[in-house]
Amino acid sequence: MNLKKTRNDGIGKQDADSKRKRKTAEITQALNATPVDVATLRRMAISEGGLMTDEIRRKVWPWLLNVPVENIPEKLDDVNRENDKDYNQVLLDVQRSLRRFPPGMPDDQRMGLQEELIDIILRVLQNNPQLHYYQGYHDIVVTFLLVLGERLATALVEKLSTHHLRDFMDPTMDNTKHILNYLMPIIERVNPEVYDFMQQAEVGTIFALSWLITWFGHVLSDFRHVVRLYDFFLACHPLMPIYFAAVIVLYREEEVLDCECDMAMMHHLLSQIPQDLPYETLISRAGDLFVQFPPSELAKGATQERSQQTAASTFTDFELASAQQKPETVLRRRQKEQQQKEHGSTIDPQRGTVAVIRPAARRLVRLAVMGITVALGAAALAVVNSALEWAPKLNLLFP
Repeated sequence: MNLKKTRNDGIGKQDADSKRKRKTAEITQALNATPVDVATLRRMAISEGGLMTDEIRRKVWPWLLNVPVENIPEKLDDVNRENDKDYNQVLLDVQRSLRRFPPGMPDDQRMGLQEELIDIILRVLQNNPQLHYYQGYHDIVVTFLLVLGERLATALVEKLSTHHLRDFMDPTMDNTKHILNYLMPIIERVNPEVYDFMQQAEVGTIFALSWLITWFGHVLSDFRHVVRLYDFFLACHPLMPIYFAAVIVLYREEEVLDCECDMAMMHHLLSQIPQDLPYETLISRAGDLFVQFPPSELAKGATQERSQQTAASTFTDFELASAQQKPETVLRRRQKEQQQKEHGSTIDPQRGTVAVIRPAARRLVRLAVMGITVALGAAALAVVNSALEWAPKLNLLFP
């Protein structure tokens, strides 16, 4: 037995347990504050590990969506299944959702939850006739059901559907396609080589459609990763899922560039998401890209011939909320790193000289650059102030 390794593992576990206890205490303190410290709750949801447990999520998610729990009625509205135009499609989708339930769950328990899932979806649609069901919506709703239970899930899904998901629930896919158009401008700004290759292959952005409209719930097999992402998305701007989609593509740079420059081949590659992604690093990187390239800047390339605004685009951009990590500091550092990367070199910190980066090492260097905000927490800093501005009163274009 390696006693040193065992001892180090024990120390690592103690450190992790200590961090979890401190974070739990900070969340509890924020919840008990008068008024509730929603800014801290958002920061906790974004920071490494997210909200950690479903018990905490049941307390925090309503605050992230500004849903007063005390105002949720004890008795849910009745659902009219017989005359609902969406019932048959919802039923088919729910019946196909077996893998979204925990493995080993007894059949009778799962079937009961599936009935509740149908009721939540139909209840929200019947209460909001301006909303239109889309395939994949049930993947989001089932996540809320499994975490919150039917009563809480109904209230939060309704708020989510009339705000974050509003563009996906139009009668046409025009606004959804428009949001997908934000993907390539992000990739172009970060890695022009990958962007040019994808443009040459004419792969488009449809490969990311299911990622976006299900908040990755349909494509990730581990429920822990799904709820971790939901912590992040609920605390952030509605367009954050498209930034996370871009980060996944950028992380897979070598696979993309090694792929045959063919639309079908590249679509197949990109639509198959690896299940072992470094989620915390990618979450932090997505927040960092949001700070560097806010939606207002990307919209110039995404709108082009399109004049109609999306619901998501009416949200104001986040701002950094820390004097210690100002935007210009982040941008200057990123520009310097980009210049070094373009010249295939980096600075040797000990010698002060420029060292050539071998192609085999390039991925490790880029991953290190992507991970820089794990320590800085740029996403957490970016969300705190302005998220509070839009969460209570979302300025949508719709009645």
